[in-house]
Amino acid sequence: MSFIHLDDFLAGWIGGASSVVVGHPLDTVKTRLQAGNSYRNTLHCVLTIYRKETVTGFFKGMSFPLASVTVYNSLVFGFFSNTQRLISKYRYGNELQPCGMLDLTVASALTGLMSVGLGAPVDLVKIRLQMQTQTVLAANLQLAGSTAGGGSIQLGSVGVADRRLYRGPVHCVSSILRSEGLPGLYRGAGAMVLRDVPGYTLYFIPYTVLCGLLSPDGRSSAHPASICLAGGLAGSISWVTATPADVVKSRMQADAQLHRKYTGILHCITQSYRTEGLKVFFRGASVNAIRGFPMSATMFLTYELSLKFFRSFRRH
Repeated sequence: MSFIHLDDFLAGWIGGASSVVVGHPLDTVKTRLQAGNSYRNTLHCVLTIYRKETVTGFFKGMSFPLASVTVYNSLVFGFFSNTQRLISKYRYGNELQPCGMLDLTVASALTGLMSVGLGAPVDLVKIRLQMQTQTVLAANLQLAGSTAGGGSIQLGSVGVADRRLYRGPVHCVSSILRSEGLPGLYRGAGAMVLRDVPGYTLYFIPYTVLCGLLSPDGRSSAHPASICLAGGLAGSISWVTATPADVVKSRMQADAQLHRKYTGILHCITQSYRTEGLKVFFRGASVNAIRGFPMSATMFLTYELSLKFFRSFRRH
């Protein structure tokens, strides 16, 4: 099919790799804040990770997203760009015709829907690995037994906080498949749809609009500084608005099979609200805003520059 351009997928792959390296430390902080309740605030979480696990703690579980998120971003950016061209081809008869706002909305929403197929298992494994030091998911578990006073023995009090449930990404995937089956890899996928369909709409549209505003001379390619600013702001907007659904997704995905706290999305929402109030759904919003800017700025800049480089070869 002539409208499919593979250079979009390759540029998305390169952009994805660069964004993972930039954003993973804050992603670890965000996951710990959302899935657990042992941190007072963002700063306390950062200091606790550094004190107990040193700098390497912030990069825990990065090997899997580095390998998989590159493929994920390749599909997201390739799918979005080619969907725009497909819409333009069939609506206007010319795939190079710029998309209108409705076209961008449709392309973004379809991209968000498509992304869940690959993104849900990737996110699940990443979150399970990031939560490794949470006293074997101690928020979910208590060791069977009691003290002399009748109280239950907490996991942390018997010195198993550093036990690892998973040896690495491959072991994590095989363990989930063995204990929960294929549906286990898609736990939290419903919440991810609620996050990513509007999330990608509020990612690509602000980027496109801001790039247009920052390039008033109508140049076909925006200045790198404009790309960084537009991409960074788009990332912050998208991630902050997606935070409530992201909290639900993270909690469901961190919820281990050994002792399930949540039976589904609605139960997770009501249970979280009942125990921690409305503010729980905005936990990690500040981290998302801060993390979203450099990640998305890096993602879009690397993507656009790579695309420009590949297309220069194609013209020759």
